[in-house]
Amino acid sequence: MKAVIYERYGRPDELRVEDVTMPSPAAGQVLVKVAATSVNLSDWESLRGSPFYARLGGLRAPRRPTLGSDIAGWVEAVGAGVTRFQPGDEVYGDNLQLMGGFAQYAVASVASLAPKPGGLTFAEASTIPQAGAIAVQGTVGAATGRRALINGGGGGSGSFAIQLAKRLGAHVTGVDNGGKLEFMKALGADEVIDYRREDFTRDHEPYDLILDLVAHRSVFDYRRALAPGGRYRCVGGSVRALLRVLTIGAAAGRLTRRRLGVLAVKQGPRYFEPLADLCVAGDVSIHIDRTFTLDEVPRALAYVGEGHALGKVVVTPP
Repeated sequence: MKAVIYERYGRPDELRVEDVTMPSPAAGQVLVKVAATSVNLSDWESLRGSPFYARLGGLRAPRRPTLGSDIAGWVEAVGAGVTRFQPGDEVYGDNLQLMGGFAQYAVASVASLAPKPGGLTFAEASTIPQAGAIAVQGTVGAATGRRALINGGGGGSGSFAIQLAKRLGAHVTGVDNGGKLEFMKALGADEVIDYRREDFTRDHEPYDLILDLVAHRSVFDYRRALAPGGRYRCVGGSVRALLRVLTIGAAAGRLTRRRLGVLAVKQGPRYFEPLADLCVAGDVSIHIDRTFTLDEVPRALAYVGEGHALGKVVVTPP
């Protein structure tokens, strides 16, 4: 089978498509014939080995030779003890522990997968697991009369988060680069901010909820942007920023009746299936910006990692 592999951290040109041995599922695993894999910012970080937390499990070299966690496809074979799925079943999920989605076949844990909804294509289903889990958990607390800000609102998780926060009744502000402002408005954002031109932590009415997908600022900037009783949660960003949020931010927030912390994202179908149900019902839209082939995975990763993607990007193996 064909797979996109890499042996050392670096730029997209470290990736290459090779013929590799077909993997076999162990106990509690299934082999999935991949129909689509969406690209997440975590794939870009794992390719580069930066921020440093992307090297967990592989300080000097990648832990897994093939990236891609959000997969959708057909069960090809099942491992010992697997009764939940059978060959031919359509499935999707976030295979973050085993990765391997940028290939024609991938081994996945049964616990990471769910039956693919009939109302979604494979490409659509692949966009949901990781980005959806982040968006659902990151918008808890959004409600009518509350102000929510999504930093990184034009990307995969952000595009879902804007819609979820708006659906919950919040006044939503989306922050991203200038090329994504109209896209965020189309998603339902009440206000949009180009971070290159404007500082959302200054000269704005404070927010009750901030979901930060690209944390890089001082914790005191974030605290200033929060209303009393407000909550700030970050998911991605520099190691320095995350550590400061966990330490200085937590203490400084308590002193001023604000909560600052890192969102510990829970994984698995129970955390992303609620968003899939909303997508099937038409209450939340899925925006696939571009679709790439396996040979184009380096371009797909760069497109997402360099901040160009509007919503999600999907890779479809031959």
